[in-house]
Amino acid sequence: MKWLIPNFMRTREDPLWVESELVVVDLELTGLDVNLHEIVSVAWVEINQGKIALQSAQYKINKDVHKLAQSPIYHGISEPEIAQSGEHIEMILSTLARVLDRRILVCHNASLDWGFIQKYFVQHGLSVKPKAIVDTLKLERKRLLRAQEVIRQDQLTLPACRVRYGLPAYQNHNALSDALATAELLLAQVGQLDSQKTIKLSKLV
Repeated sequence: MKWLIPNFMRTREDPLWVESELVVVDLELTGLDVNLHEIVSVAWVEINQGKIALQSAQYKINKDVHKLAQSPIYHGISEPEIAQSGEHIEMILSTLARVLDRRILVCHNASLDWGFIQKYFVQHGLSVKPKAIVDTLKLERKRLLRAQEVIRQDQLTLPACRVRYGLPAYQNHNALSDALATAELLLAQVGQLDSQKTIKLSKLV
C-alpha cells in the first residue's frame, strides 16, 4: 500500500492536530483482500477544532456490489437493502473525494481502508489527496509498546481499544457507528497524550 508523505513533513510547517481538519472514514467490505473483495458501505464524520461534527456524518451503501458472499453475517447489509438504499459507487466516491481533499484521513487499520479507497479511486479515474493519514490502531500499538506490554492481535480491535479508554460499547460492523467510534477513540488517545491540545499533527502520523 502506498502511504502519503504529509505535506507538512515536506516543509517546516507542523500544525497542531486541533487546528487540522480530520475526516474519519470506515468501510464495510465483502472480505479483506483488496484484490478480490468489494466495498459494501462507506461512512465518514469530520473532526473540527478537536470536536466531532455530528452534522457532517454520512453513510452510503454501494449499489454496485457484485457478490456479497458470506459478508452479511458481519455487516448485516442484504441484497434487498442494497437495491433499495444503495447509490452508485462512483457517486459515493466523488463525494468522498471532495470531503477528503486536503484534509487528514483517519481510520482504524488504515492499511486496509486506504488500500480499498485507493483501488476504487483508480478504477473510477478519481483522485484523492488527503494531507496525511492517522491510524488509531497504529497509535494504540505504539502506546502499548511504550508501556512494554505484550500485544495480542485481539487487543488492537476497535472495541478492545475503546475498552482501555473507558469508552462505552457500541454496535460494531456498521460503517457509521464504526466511524463515530473511531473518532471518539482518537479524541481519547489524543487526550491521554496531551490534555492541553498542544500536540503537533506529526506526532499522530
